[in-house]
Amino acid sequence: MSTTFASPTDSAVPIHVLAPDVAPDPVLSPAEVAQAEAQGFTGKLGQVALLFDDKGALARVLAGWGSDRMRARQQFPAGGIAASLPEGTYRLAADCPAEALRPVALGWLLSAYRFSRYANTSPQTAMLVAPGGIEAQRLEAEARAAALTQDLINTPANDMGPDALETAVTELAKAHNADLTTITGDELLAQNFPMIHAVGRASDRAPRLMDMTWGDPSHPKVTLVGKGVCFDTGGLNLKPGASMGLMKKDMGGAATVLGLAQMIMEAKLFVRLRVLIPAVENSVSAGAFRPGDILTARNGLTVEINNTDAEGRLVLADALALADEEGPVLTVSMATLTGAARVALGPDVPPFFTDDDALASALSDSASMVADPLWRLPFVEAYEEMIEPGIADLDNAPKGGFAGAITAALFLRRFVPGTGAYLHVDCYGWTPTAKPGRPKGGASQGARAIFDLLAKRYPG
Repeated sequence: MSTTFASPTDSAVPIHVLAPDVAPDPVLSPAEVAQAEAQGFTGKLGQVALLFDDKGALARVLAGWGSDRMRARQQFPAGGIAASLPEGTYRLAADCPAEALRPVALGWLLSAYRFSRYANTSPQTAMLVAPGGIEAQRLEAEARAAALTQDLINTPANDMGPDALETAVTELAKAHNADLTTITGDELLAQNFPMIHAVGRASDRAPRLMDMTWGDPSHPKVTLVGKGVCFDTGGLNLKPGASMGLMKKDMGGAATVLGLAQMIMEAKLFVRLRVLIPAVENSVSAGAFRPGDILTARNGLTVEINNTDAEGRLVLADALALADEEGPVLTVSMATLTGAARVALGPDVPPFFTDDDALASALSDSASMVADPLWRLPFVEAYEEMIEPGIADLDNAPKGGFAGAITAALFLRRFVPGTGAYLHVDCYGWTPTAKPGRPKGGASQGARAIFDLLAKRYPG
């Protein structure tokens, strides 16, 4: 796949992005108008018309920009143009609406993604010259980061267990001269990460915690924590088969964090970055943790296990407690954590939680700016009692099912009392149906929005 723009060339075919109410006559010859009409081109969003000269060579392309209402339905309006074009090099014509430049250009790069590890796939052969007025290098970096995340999520668990995820972190650390330490197996108990160990001990692939640091220690400390459950059977609260089918994506939070970290390091933002990835497989064996067990977390809080399928918050809790010990200015957790988040907002819009109103406003602005949708949900203080079972400090799976995304976020917040600001994103990590700029399969959600926020606060 290509995550880069083409080099400028005089032979690049112009693409005119036109709305339904924009007549193409000023830029087209009568013969070209006739070709456009013959292809039924009206400017409807997603329409593409190929116009040829009198020698049969492709002379220009018309792409529909559609109505405001239809564009609002797509994350990358007209971002799927490339799929309708033959091999070649293209450029956006000067009459392209300014608001179309970024979504079309980034959508073009993202649409080039192919997961080809196990089968030959047809590459996208239409290349785009970077349009003027955009940050081409940044869009290429965003596409590379998304591809990293997608590759990790799309890889099945037989090839993406905790050990393979560690390899991916190691490669990223080496590429950017970051420091990495890993705590594996029973050493987790020796170094006081009991809940990571408890969740992962039933698997024959040892649980581990990866701890990567990068940047000047004098810069503001920003810590990213990603849920790395490489496969989730549900443990002894075994999932039904239909619910287990996509559980290779349960490390989507870790995959997204790694993509975000890659963008931060490539941009050389003025932060001291720390990335914590607790990586486990939630399996079933004689050593599996049980419903009714009470575990003691790294920070001393006790947790009653009422469902072993609510394991993600357990491994995150130990990692968050570690992050909190150095008091970063910002701690971000990303996780494919709850089905309740999907029920509330669907697969395309992850909820985020923070007590920092300024951070929430800035993140919402960034999400809108870079077409990476997020929606704030509240930490509802009245729901705190729902995660307090009485027999222990915390309940990992409150009964009743109400406000599941919120109670999970409240649970995690208990482990970061010392951080400057805490942000939690409950992402889905998957695109169920292919859309413009969004191939079916693993998906990066929230990383571009958070990067945009960080780039504004700590520019490199």
